[in-house]
Amino acid sequence: MTLDLPELAVDIAIDPAQAIGIPLALVGAVFLSLGAQFQHRGVAKVEANTVEVTGGLNMHQLALLLARPSWVFGSLMLGLAIVFQLSSLSFAPIIVVQPLGAVALVITSILNARVSKVSLNRQSVIAIVMCVGGVGLFVTVAAFTAVDKPVTDQNLVTILIILACVLAAFAVAFGMLRNRFKAIFYIIGAGVLYGFVATLAKVVISRIQDGNVEWLTLLCLLGLLLAAALGAYFVQNAYSSGPPDLVIAGLTVVDPLIAVGIGIIVLGEASQAPLWAAILFVLAGAVAIWGVFVLAKYHPQSE
Repeated sequence: MTLDLPELAVDIAIDPAQAIGIPLALVGAVFLSLGAQFQHRGVAKVEANTVEVTGGLNMHQLALLLARPSWVFGSLMLGLAIVFQLSSLSFAPIIVVQPLGAVALVITSILNARVSKVSLNRQSVIAIVMCVGGVGLFVTVAAFTAVDKPVTDQNLVTILIILACVLAAFAVAFGMLRNRFKAIFYIIGAGVLYGFVATLAKVVISRIQDGNVEWLTLLCLLGLLLAAALGAYFVQNAYSSGPPDLVIAGLTVVDPLIAVGIGIIVLGEASQAPLWAAILFVLAGAVAIWGVFVLAKYHPQSE
């Protein structure tokens, strides 16, 4: 039994527009890696020149970051990463392009090893392979099973309610337990928040393109800015307590899994995926997340 080319084309979910989004996401991953390395260097220099403060970076330390050329340059690189990421989201579903940020983990690991002159041990290499392999399998399956779904007002209200609960939970946890927090908490927290940022950014872009700018769109933009601000603060604290490749590992695994989870559960982007794809989604996500925890435990520069 043979399969005609037209039938095969129908089975493959990816289209030319999505194909444009993938290289844009990869370029964004390169800028993300460079930005992380420079920002980490800036945070380390500020901490070295100030009195150690537990419970996260204080306002004085945050202000000093603006005077560090390395941190400012890293912020510009991250700004470019965001531009390319948003551009990719305008072409392809979140479930396809968001996990491609895992490429930044490999680049960051190589850069950090050369800059810090600290070689990765065997456990760290295995952990990185787990992160990249898990996310790679995830995006491969998604590329052939995901469909781009329009976000309805009901979907958007659901996402905003979930985000409000997440922001409140992180605010309470940080206020009560920040003296006990280590890099892994800040990494997971930033990844969760940036997952919402990616989702809301795609919604805002879509609504602006359609000329649908009203109160719900503005509320969506407000939620995006709040999540981005708190996520950025968590990232800076993660840099102060962990190596940059560990931070990028968390962001490039947790961020896409949250964004993809929203895409699957709320938006139904994987509603046409077969059962085998759903099983692979779960297994790939579990491997990638476990890789982050292994890297946090065994990385030579982890506390």
